[in-house]
This record gives sequence, C-alpha cells and structure tokens, in this order.
Amino acid sequence: MMIPLLVDVSDKTVVIFGGGEVGARKAAYFAPEARVTAYSRSFSPAFSSLHVECQSLDLNTTGDETLQALIDDAFLVIAATPDQEQNNRIRRLCISKKILFNNAAGETGDLLIPSIIHGERFVLAISTLGSSPGVSRFLREYLESTLPDLDRMIDLQERLRAYLKDCLPDQEERKTIVWKVLKDREVWSALREGEVTAWSLISRRYLQ
Repeated sequence: MMIPLLVDVSDKTVVIFGGGEVGARKAAYFAPEARVTAYSRSFSPAFSSLHVECQSLDLNTTGDETLQALIDDAFLVIAATPDQEQNNRIRRLCISKKILFNNAAGETGDLLIPSIIHGERFVLAISTLGSSPGVSRFLREYLESTLPDLDRMIDLQERLRAYLKDCLPDQEERKTIVWKVLKDREVWSALREGEVTAWSLISRRYLQ
C-alpha cells in the first residue's frame, strides 16, 4: 500500500534511464533539487534546458554488472525507456539493492511520481495511483484555476494566527476565526486586490 510523503532530495542522486520526452519530464521533476544523471543512446532537446548530467548508454549492450555500478549510489532510479523488458530488468536490479524505483512502462515500481501544484508557500501532490493520469491532470488544473491566490491566503493565515495568539487567549476561539476566514469567499476575492484589502475585511468582520 502506497502512502504520500514529502521528501527532501537535496544532494540525493536520481538516476534516469531514457532520454525521450518521458525521461525529460521525470528529470525536470527532480532537477535542480537533486543530482540527476540520465542515461540513453540519445536525448530529447528538452534535456538541454535541465540541470541534468546526460551520459551516452545503450542498454541493449550493457550488462547487469555495469548497470548495478551505475545505480549503486542512487536514492531513486527511474526507468523511462519505451522498452518494457529493459525497464523491468532495471526494476529487478533496484529491488535486489533496495533502491526506490519508478517505472514509466512495465512492472510497477515502489514509487509513483504525482502531479503537483507548486507555489511559493505550498506543494500539493495528486495521484490516482497510476490508474488515470488524466484525472490527476484535471484535478491539478481545477485547483490551479479555483485557488489562484493560495500563496496569499497562506501568508494571510500566518499573519492572522500570530495576531490572534497575541490578543486572544482561547485556542478554540482562535481556531474558529481562522477557519471562518478560510471559508469566507469574500476574503478570497479581496486577496486579488492585495493583502491590505483582505486584512481590512477580516478586521471589520472577525476582529472587532
């Protein structure tokens, strides 16, 4: 059973096999936070703009011993080639070395890469556990379009919680106000004009 986690990949090594569009998309997910190395016979132009080390490799002529050496220090390995047999071979090697593995095509690995919404103050991850990437994309686009001011709301909530902590001793009362502000559509609308406008509305409605 898979569970969602947020993991710090700073200074961790991610190895990707496959230089096509799928490999580039996977590489873009981890670079530049992690050290990403990609192996393939050729690489999509999409790799040129990524902070990724690209190494020439033909899996068809590369033995297991060489592959094992390439993944030895990896935190995570991704098989993103169109050849399911080769992807599954990489999977078996990762299982034997207890390395996290994601398979773009072939037998399921022990890690899925979600669709994400990334702001300055938040990360939202969406996954259908591989059943429907289209649904994941739909949910991501829906949340992006319906919550365009989420970063501003997080800033506002941080300011509100600090203010209430100083002037309102009852924790339950503070939680009630914070929750009401979150559910107030007029506050969300006011955020589009800026935090000053939104704070003025909150002050009149909840802080007097």
